[in-house]
Amino acid sequence: MSTQIEQQETETEADEETEPEVQSPGERRRAQKRERQAQESQREVEEETLDDEDTITLKVFRYDPEVQGKQEPRFDDFRVPFHKGMTILDALIYARDHYDSSLTFRHSCRQAVCGSDALFVNGKQRLGCKTQISDLEDPVRIEPLPHQEVVKDLVVDMEHFYDQMEAVEPYFDADELPEDELEEQRQTRENREKVKMSTRCIWCGACMSSCNIAAGDNEYLGPAAINKAYRFAMDEREGENRKQERLRIIEQEHGVWRCQTQFSCTEVCPKDIPLTEHIQELKREAVKNNLKFW
Repeated sequence: MSTQIEQQETETEADEETEPEVQSPGERRRAQKRERQAQESQREVEEETLDDEDTITLKVFRYDPEVQGKQEPRFDDFRVPFHKGMTILDALIYARDHYDSSLTFRHSCRQAVCGSDALFVNGKQRLGCKTQISDLEDPVRIEPLPHQEVVKDLVVDMEHFYDQMEAVEPYFDADELPEDELEEQRQTRENREKVKMSTRCIWCGACMSSCNIAAGDNEYLGPAAINKAYRFAMDEREGENRKQERLRIIEQEHGVWRCQTQFSCTEVCPKDIPLTEHIQELKREAVKNNLKFW
């Protein structure tokens, strides 16, 4: 009997020990303060560790219109450990995860395919995931794309860019389709080679940001949109009537004739598309389209 009583008392004491303590507001505040102090101590330890490692300094543009005290643009410095193969995107992710979780930038595939992380790095438009830290001078200055409205930190509003891309109606439209629904829409090897480079566009907006004409003319279609028009206009499978309509779109006042052949778009394109060359070829097509011999 005494053994059962002792066992019950032990179980009761164990139950009482597992009951959660109810903290007062003051105790919660003190606990939060201790947690913050612990985090700050950890950060100091990490910074001391960085002193003994290879590091890179990032000077990152900051702006947040919705937070009091952050509405004035500024630059914040972040020291991050450097390792071989490190990209701008890697460094930004480290700075966000270890120093400031509010640091905002776009990224997705990390393989130079999605085009979401185009930035202005050391005075040039680049893809964050493709740009190696080892190729840049320290400190690395990172800003949002120029000539675009900044939403927050390194994020810009891309709506106008997408509108310009849609303006050239970037989709394939043949006059006739094969009789058999399983038959392919055939294209010669030579024609495929002609349009191949133009198909590599990832809609990153770097070329549009670098273009001085686009900066001063908000209606200019821009190199990315004109390149997309080239991709379909030069495709031999495009219907002749559709091609004429597309040429009318790009030969308007704010189309190909606004290009001044500065090659800035070609220089910054992360996919090495000869954008200026494509624009000039469309100019020639537009001229030939309007020539009449009689």
